[in-house]
Amino acid sequence: MTFVVTEPCIKCKYTDCVEVCPVDCFREGKNFLVIDPDECIDCNLCVPSCPVEAIYPEDEVPEKFESYIELNATLAKEWPVIDHKKDPPEDADEWTEVARKRKLLDLDSPN
Repeated sequence: MTFVVTEPCIKCKYTDCVEVCPVDCFREGKNFLVIDPDECIDCNLCVPSCPVEAIYPEDEVPEKFESYIELNATLAKEWPVIDHKKDPPEDADEWTEVARKRKLLDLDSPN
């Protein structure tokens, strides 16, 4: 089992989860993070550290977010490793309660 970053992360991109990850399994996009399922060691440290509750164990991902399982796996192959905490976007707090943000996902790498 691995962990999956889901829609609540979009446009928030808090990196508290990255800071606690012992294996650097997070990958960074412009406005979203994903977890590389091949690197994740299932330690569960990231789940309680996410301020927007965007991370779930793969077998507990809510049905409405199931497409994020494959999305994490796909984007993890394209995006660079993020291995340290960064400041969130300036407007991150404005996006924490917004639902249905999938259309706002920027699929580009931050570089």
